[in-house]
This record gives sequence, structure tokens and C-alpha cells, in this order.
Amino acid sequence: MKVTFPHMGNMWIPVKTMLEYVGLEVIVPPVPSKKTLSLGTKYSPATACLPLKINIGNFIEAFELGADTIVMGGGWGPCRFGYYAEVEREILTDLGYKFNMIVLEAPDNKLSEFLKQVRVLAGDHSWFEVVRAIRLAWFKARAVDIVEEEAERWRSRERVYGGVDRTFTEALAKIDAAKTRLEIDGAVRWAQNAYRQLDLDYYKSVLRIGLVGEIYTVLEPFVNLEIERRLGRLGVEVSRSIYLSEWINDHLFGGFLRLPGAREARRLSSPYLNYFVGGHGRETVGSTVKFAQENFDGVIQIGPLTCMPEIVAQSVLSKVSQDLGIPTMTLYFDEHSGEAGLVTRLEAFVDLLSRRRARRKMSEVQMQ
Repeated sequence: MKVTFPHMGNMWIPVKTMLEYVGLEVIVPPVPSKKTLSLGTKYSPATACLPLKINIGNFIEAFELGADTIVMGGGWGPCRFGYYAEVEREILTDLGYKFNMIVLEAPDNKLSEFLKQVRVLAGDHSWFEVVRAIRLAWFKARAVDIVEEEAERWRSRERVYGGVDRTFTEALAKIDAAKTRLEIDGAVRWAQNAYRQLDLDYYKSVLRIGLVGEIYTVLEPFVNLEIERRLGRLGVEVSRSIYLSEWINDHLFGGFLRLPGAREARRLSSPYLNYFVGGHGRETVGSTVKFAQENFDGVIQIGPLTCMPEIVAQSVLSKVSQDLGIPTMTLYFDEHSGEAGLVTRLEAFVDLLSRRRARRKMSEVQMQ
């Protein structure tokens, strides 16, 4: 059995670790590219979400490398993600591919249910080995997020661009290669030291923007046209509303660990949005409130075109912006999204935020 799974940012590192640890041969699909998008767009319904199209491209590329089994996540609720696995199965079968698809249903905060599903994949391996596989994957997920958060902080302060991105890429390779908790921690320390060896302007006054929205669009840089990197090079420190390890803690560990998570975002979404609308729509609203309370300069909401939960969230963000005085901008992505249009809109938004900050500082000086 040669197992593959869809890409979503750097999720491949902990997922690959977990599957290999229980004895499976893993074929990680190539990082999403224009070829991936072209394949997915060619064979998917035109009205399907962009993540589904990328998934289809991922699977076809993995089949070309020899994969014969897909591990795919399930879902429920108003978001169309709940249909992804079945739709993808039908598309790939119609194309003539022979494969097995194993769907890991959303455990709804029940770690025991997730353990049972991984146990099925593990075959003859013991429960002890299953738990150790999940534990090692968790440490890698957390390590990836730590070095990524540092990259977001330092990218905007680089005097010569490129060093942070090279360090981040090298750190990911070290985390991927790590076999023990000790080696994972060592990779994180190496990255933290390497960032501080770069030519950084620690006293530079940078804008801070919160990035909120649908999880796949937020985590996958190919889909969002590397928005974090582009903002960093415009002198903006980016902070996301969601990181992979926080999602794992919320949905698999029931929020047991002390990490920022969706619970606080859902609390803060009231009174603007008081009910579940699917996906991360409610968390988008609550996270915008949180970024406003933390005096961020602005918030950018992103999602795939026609994403219903994010459309609902967008409908109330203008009220949040008005009440809390934080500028917001919404960007939707599909296969027609272009870099030039994105750069123009980002530059205009950053310019607006810069002028707004300058006016506020001038007002404060005049009042003294």
C-alpha cells in the first residue's frame, strides 16, 4: 500500500511522520504548482471550491509517482468540505484510476475516535506505537508553527530580503528529518538562532496585520499567492487567526493544551455572529475582534471564491470594523486569481494603513 494525501501548507510534515511511523509507505505529492492547478481545474466542476481542485491535482500527481491509496479528511456541517472525499472519489474513478480511499471523519473533539481511525491504518502495530506516532506528529506540527511564526515576525524587519525564507525552508527540512523529540527541539533552536544571525532591523516600526479566513486558504501559500511573504516584504508583520497545531488542539485534543484556539474566537464573535455557519466563518469574525483588541493596524480576510461561511462572515465584518475602528479587506481566490491584481490591492491597503497610523500619531502629538 502506497499512501498519499492532499497538501495543505506544511501539514505534510507531521502527517508523513505519523503514517511512516505506523509502517506505511508514504508518497507525498509534489508541492502545489501551476501543473497541479491545471490538472485540478481540468477535471473538477467549474463551480467547485479551489481547494477541491488543488486536491484533485495533488492526487493525480501522486498517482503518477506510484500512490495507490488516498487518506482524506471528512467533514460535516454547511461547508462543502464534507462532500470533498466522495466527489473526489467519483472524479478520479471516472478518469480510470484504480485506488483505495480511506476517509478520516472529523472526530469532533474526541481523541479516542481519531485513535481508532489511525489504528485501522496501522494494521498490526500496537496501540502503544499508534500513540507514539501521533505524539511525534504533534511535536512536529508544533515545531513547524513555532518556526513559521518567527518567520512572520522577522520577515518584515529584514534589511536584505531572502534570509528569513531560506532559514525557514532549511528549518522545515530539519524538522522533517528529525526522528525524536530531542531532534525536533534541536531543529527549532537552530532556526531561532539562525533567524537572529540575520541582518535585522529590530527597531523598525512595522505595521501589523491579522490574517483571517478559511483554513485551507490561510495555510496553503500556493493558493493564497504567498500573501504572507508579499506582506512581509511590504514591511508588514503578519499574524494568522489559525495555525495547524492550534487546529489539532481544538479538534483532536478538545482544547486540552494551553494554546490560542477557536474557543476564544467563537466567544469574541458575539454579538456579531452567534451561531455556527460552517467552516471557520464564526472564528473569522471573532479573530477580527481579537486583532482589534490587540491594536493591530488592519485585518485581511481570505477564502476560496464562493465560500459560504466566509461570505457570511464578510457580511458582518463591516460592522465589526465600524464598531472597533479596525480597517478590513476581503480577498477571494480561484484559478483566475493573478499576482498583479493581488499586489496592487495589498499595496493600496498597506498604504491606507500607513497613512492612518501617521494621522493617529500626529493627533496624539497635537493633544499633548
